[in-house]
Amino acid sequence: MEAMSVELDNQNSEDPGSPPMKNIDIWKDILNSAKFIVAPMVDASELPWRLLCRRHGAQLCYTPMLHSSVFCRDPKYRKEALVSTPEDRPLIVQFCGNDPDILLEAALLAEGHCDAIDINIGCPQAIAKRGHYGAFLQDDWDLLRRIVSTLSGKLKIPLTCKLRVFPEIDKTVRYALMLQNAGASLLTIHGRTREQKGPLTGLASWKHIRAVREAVKIPVFANGNIQCVQDIEHCIQETGVQGVMTAEGNLYNPFIFEGRYPPSWEPAEEYLDLVERHPAPSSYIRGHLFKLFQHTLCLAENQEERAILARNSTMESFRHVVQAVKNRYLPYHEGRLSWRKRNDDDQMESSLDYNLTLPPWLCQPYVRDSPQEHLNKVEAKRMELESNGEDKRKFQDEEGNEVSHKRLKKLRRIARRPNRSLSMKRRSDLCTACPNPLGFKCEYKLCRQCCRNKCFKENLDCPGHRNLTKTRRQMAIEFAAQRDDNKEVI
Repeated sequence: MEAMSVELDNQNSEDPGSPPMKNIDIWKDILNSAKFIVAPMVDASELPWRLLCRRHGAQLCYTPMLHSSVFCRDPKYRKEALVSTPEDRPLIVQFCGNDPDILLEAALLAEGHCDAIDINIGCPQAIAKRGHYGAFLQDDWDLLRRIVSTLSGKLKIPLTCKLRVFPEIDKTVRYALMLQNAGASLLTIHGRTREQKGPLTGLASWKHIRAVREAVKIPVFANGNIQCVQDIEHCIQETGVQGVMTAEGNLYNPFIFEGRYPPSWEPAEEYLDLVERHPAPSSYIRGHLFKLFQHTLCLAENQEERAILARNSTMESFRHVVQAVKNRYLPYHEGRLSWRKRNDDDQMESSLDYNLTLPPWLCQPYVRDSPQEHLNKVEAKRMELESNGEDKRKFQDEEGNEVSHKRLKKLRRIARRPNRSLSMKRRSDLCTACPNPLGFKCEYKLCRQCCRNKCFKENLDCPGHRNLTKTRRQMAIEFAAQRDDNKEVI
């Protein structure tokens, strides 16, 4: 493995008593005026993918989001998260969490292996809401102020923040100014609110980003609406930011910064070669290949390759899928065969009728439906089911109003156990050892993973998590003793 092994106790070579960096331009002096930036992506911006992107125009990369508390207590997690190479710079390590002291401890462990530390205050997912981190910290400005000031005052490298906007531009500007005044050296503004996610993602607001850029004195990166290199240049012109970050645009086309739309097997083969040198979990590899072949594997003729990719986890199976797609579409790509695409009436059309539509084997953006289009489709599907007499799952409240699917499930649950107290509600308390929710029936007030670790180290059982470590060890001891007794009898 060519990646540098991480020695976690090997901190920055500077004098430990030296003061934090002050009066530097992080963008020019530390990040080499990076304009093309690969976003931090959970299970996606690992080392092989970062190296692939850097080979094709990326000038700055982030690690995936790391849990600060897990990073502090788990050496294996820490070592795997910080694996890097000399060409993987400049690099920013991103953490999530809500405890200033734990975040500081994690940042101090990582600062010798990167060029800046980023605090994620933009993640909108449900797990971030349960753990009270990411975008769900934006309502607690006092806590954020303590986090940013604590880390910026103790670290030898710059501290940055990645955040989402509020619906109101003026509140977003005040939010950014608060983070700047607390000690942030750079801000990445994702121009969507925390409610804009999934099928309701919609467009990011560059107006919010421009307002922040004009108000603060520190560098700003923009995030949102980036699907091609032209979008990057347009975003810089519209907002005045120093750099532009992309996530989905990069995942579907890692050559985005070169302005190329390569055949999908080209980045796939190069990525798998990098994985051979710097191993990554099979789930990461599978996820990348599904996105690279997004427009190919959805075709009926490639269902076998799609099934192989979904069900297998070996490098041989991954390379088989890549080679199969390449063999099928290379003759079309080289012009030896004439490609035809299907229109809405399932009729073949000439490639001359594309109207700027790229053939499916090329890496290209994934275009989501707008929120209104998504809602229209949902409503059309519902009406179709009703007209066919298939919509039998209707619930109404006491006033005769229809209820949502979520409410429907709750009513069914109540109907099954009508005598159960409504106050018996799943708790949202957090694990005492990490930011994840604790197990509902755990005797030790821990999440599943922390409970498993505790039972393993302290020889305990936890019926709530169905973890019988102590019982099974005792059974093994008794079995071994019985086996020895039988040998003596013989």
